[in-house]
Amino acid sequence: MDNTPFLTDQRRQRIEEVLAKRQKDLTLIINNVHDPHNVAAILRSCDAFGVYGVHLYYTKERFPAVGKRSSASARKWIARTRHQDAGKMISGLRSKGYQCLGTGFGPTARPVHEWDFTKPTAIVLGNEHRGMDQDIKMHVPDEIYIPMVGMVQSLNVSVAAAIILYEAWRQRKAAGMFDQPSFSKAELEQLRAQWASK
Repeated sequence: MDNTPFLTDQRRQRIEEVLAKRQKDLTLIINNVHDPHNVAAILRSCDAFGVYGVHLYYTKERFPAVGKRSSASARKWIARTRHQDAGKMISGLRSKGYQCLGTGFGPTARPVHEWDFTKPTAIVLGNEHRGMDQDIKMHVPDEIYIPMVGMVQSLNVSVAAAIILYEAWRQRKAAGMFDQPSFSKAELEQLRAQWASK
């Protein structure tokens, strides 16, 4: 018996439109973020701003159970890759040409708008209380921060993710990077089949 869900023309067209704008070389590394509501909000922002997939680095916390309701089903449309070795994860991304940036306020940190997000980019989002884990930080010296003028120096991790991804979207849109798919025809065909079954 065929369990493939029936696809309306409207649904098929929506899948085509969204996949055509997914960015295969823009990603987040979610580093031991433990609050399921934060993770769900991060995944929603990824979907909204065209991120194809994220990397999950969970060594101290358990990856939280992200509910369908809290993520507005975004978890279904964002590929997730798990890692246990920070060095291998970062070196693997760098070998593919990614610039790897961590969120933080170190002395060499630069504001979000000074980074070129049209390059292949991976951004580390650290734990709500500890920030980036040291085993990632030792491999990611470049830091990014969001300029603020209030009394509080930091934002909720999911809000920070949304702001950073919006800036990446803004730069990539201005550069015309959403005008053609970032995936090859063969990759798009495979993704269409996968998404049609969801």
